[in-house]
Amino acid sequence: MSQTVYWIVTILLFTAGVYLLAVMERWAVYGRLELTYPVKSWLSLLGQESVTPRKLDMVFYETAPLLFITAALLAAMVLPFGQGSPAIDLATGALFINASLAYVMVAVLMAGWAPNGVYAMVGGWRFLGQLIAYSMPIVMAITATVMRAESMALTKIVDSQQGLWNIVYQPVGFLLFYLSSMALAFLPPFDLPVAPGTLAGGVLAEFTGVRLLIFRVGRLVLVMTLSLATTVLFLGGWHGPFLPDFVWTFLKTLAVAASFFGISRFAVRIRYDSLLAWSWKYATPAALFNILWVGILLLL
Repeated sequence: MSQTVYWIVTILLFTAGVYLLAVMERWAVYGRLELTYPVKSWLSLLGQESVTPRKLDMVFYETAPLLFITAALLAAMVLPFGQGSPAIDLATGALFINASLAYVMVAVLMAGWAPNGVYAMVGGWRFLGQLIAYSMPIVMAITATVMRAESMALTKIVDSQQGLWNIVYQPVGFLLFYLSSMALAFLPPFDLPVAPGTLAGGVLAEFTGVRLLIFRVGRLVLVMTLSLATTVLFLGGWHGPFLPDFVWTFLKTLAVAASFFGISRFAVRIRYDSLLAWSWKYATPAALFNILWVGILLLL
């Protein structure tokens, strides 16, 4: 497959995945499976009147939605769908993922600050505390996969799993990355920044129309990116029998995303202090243990 064809196939599959995630999210929230819902919902937001707060930070208000979706897309650009090179083939791809996703925190904090509203600001600061707490498990889980592959190139990390996937080789790392990904995408029970029951929408409460559409699509792109990262880092990437490589990656990614929404549908929201304490007291030490575990396995 030529590089151009590979890019086209990757873009089409990623776009189709984001659309299917919108259908899954509808099912997770309302229990309804409607294939046409994303089109109707997005067209409705496009036609919605754009209402802005009276005393706002206009620069942050306009920039936050664009930065949010851009950060998610940048992380996706280095993730390979198949044996062909990703859109951006970096020798430090694993490091770039974490660096790109850090700007998700910046975008959400900007969205909380810009409207000059109490609920939005509380939601933004909640997400700041949440992401700081869960960033260490993410970084250290990625570090363990890099240790096994002896490379930060994502294609090399996939190749290192040809005989045994990392979900088996380092199950603790997989679990930490999986839960931390849900926290980064603020999916229930980690949806404290938007918390409909207590913050009336939180960081997204003051956004309407096209800006809200960008945020909602950006969140789906973020979930798709994190699901693809889970597939690449822990589920063997494109490895699988009979089907083409990019098909295996696509199916695994959708399965991970479906599990995110499935857990979210039945999860009970946890108090913010308990949620942060869980990460600092248990997840971070477990991530250190995972690095030690992988190091021992490599030595043996």
